[in-house]
Amino acid sequence: MTQQTQTKVGFFGALSEFRKWAILLLIGLVLFLGYKWLSSSDTDTTIEYDTNLIQQQIKNVGKLVVTEGHFAEVLTYKDKKESYIPGLSFDKKALVVINADVTVGFDLSQVKYDIDEKNKVVTITNIPKEEVKISPDIKYYDTESSTFNEFTGEDYNKINKIAKENLAKKINNSTLKSNAKNRLISELSKMLIVTNSLGWTLKYDGKIVSSNQEFQSQFKD
Repeated sequence: MTQQTQTKVGFFGALSEFRKWAILLLIGLVLFLGYKWLSSSDTDTTIEYDTNLIQQQIKNVGKLVVTEGHFAEVLTYKDKKESYIPGLSFDKKALVVINADVTVGFDLSQVKYDIDEKNKVVTITNIPKEEVKISPDIKYYDTESSTFNEFTGEDYNKINKIAKENLAKKINNSTLKSNAKNRLISELSKMLIVTNSLGWTLKYDGKIVSSNQEFQSQFKD
């Protein structure tokens, strides 16, 4: 075999070896890029799945939480109208019995939140205030009045105002509001369970809520 022939054989052998390594490198690059793409796609899909679960849970929580109570009030309404004659007055009075149904509610559809998918953080930005509704049933007994000082619409409005003020004090001194708040916390705690189970973080009022005890301390007065 001539030297020229040997040179050609060596050249083609080297070229074949180069192609082999080039193909191997190309296959390796394709496998690496494919792995990265699949890994990235899986992560994005997981985050999207988690986000959908959290949003669905918040939607499930978004209902009206109502606590009901019944209160009674008895008051004696008196009004005196002085005359121009010293010692002479025209009086009116009534025994008033008030029975009232009271509800304390939270409209959880008004809960607002932000979802940070990158850092896996759910931040509650707004919790609605409680709505207190008083439905009084007012009955008048032993009503007495005079021709010169009869009951008017102003008297009834005044009695209604006094009754509601007295009922409001009773409600504040009762457990009705605290019971409603406990129900609110119970509903919102479901968000904590979901975020914790998915490895996300729940925040409210600038603080991380990581346990049910912390959650209660955040929302209780």
